[in-house]
Amino acid sequence: MQIAVTLAPTVTIRTNSFDLRQTDKLVLCLEVGRDRFQLLVQDKRGRVLYLEDYMFPSLLTDRPLTSILPEVFRGHAVLSAGPWQEIRIGVNSPSFTLIPRQLYRKEYAGSYLTLMRGSTLPAHEFAQAYAHEADGFFTVFNLEHPLADYFSEMYPLQPLTFIHQASALIQATANLDRLSLTPNTVYLYFEDEFVTILYRKAHQLHFCNRFGYKNVHDLAYYVLYVLDEQGLTGDDVNLTLYGEITPFAEAYTELNRFVPNLSFGQTPPGLILANEFDDLPAHRYLSLYGLGLLSE
Repeated sequence: MQIAVTLAPTVTIRTNSFDLRQTDKLVLCLEVGRDRFQLLVQDKRGRVLYLEDYMFPSLLTDRPLTSILPEVFRGHAVLSAGPWQEIRIGVNSPSFTLIPRQLYRKEYAGSYLTLMRGSTLPAHEFAQAYAHEADGFFTVFNLEHPLADYFSEMYPLQPLTFIHQASALIQATANLDRLSLTPNTVYLYFEDEFVTILYRKAHQLHFCNRFGYKNVHDLAYYVLYVLDEQGLTGDDVNLTLYGEITPFAEAYTELNRFVPNLSFGQTPPGLILANEFDDLPAHRYLSLYGLGLLSE
């Protein structure tokens, strides 16, 4: 027996200029993961008009996403609107890998994930790829058939683009890096017991991977390991922090023992946030903002 749970957003921000009658001129960005769902609406000028964030209770996280999402979508004025100019769906799935363009073959997409995971994809999953044209590689990731079918049924005959969360972070940090005055910048994106580390050198992506950790000592080890592998030291690199972290977090205190140059990130250029977003920490929603920047 499934327990009925009413899901309410933890954050909802709507600008006065948001008009649901104009969805054909707006882009709907959704990020979905095992324990979280986020949405953002923007116009063609990059102005963010609407943002919402849901955290799924732990008693729901063992259920398939396709049994949880209807509780969010049911009666939701924005999610049930449309048609949209474009719909971008960021998938926070456990498996992804980056393949250089010259080595990528569509028919081998599943094999790339098998090599990375050490096991073949189960029958209910398939390999999906997204091309990073400017960087010269593809992100290949696992996507569940039921989840892809759910969104196709919710938005029939509308343009859907599925990408991995890592691709959104790659795009967002590319926009940030264009204005960076330092040659070496490491970006950390925090979630619950996970951190994605991206390293950009001379405006090129040199490293991107995701690590799970159970305590802050493991976190520090992974960060320092990546720095060492890239020929960096804690004293000569800038770590820019995004996601679910604050100056009072144990993770921040532990990292600051080894890396003195820690800073919280800002909203990437290319997006325009109205006054209604002033109370929102600028560093929190980097992957969601990255979805909005994909057309750049």
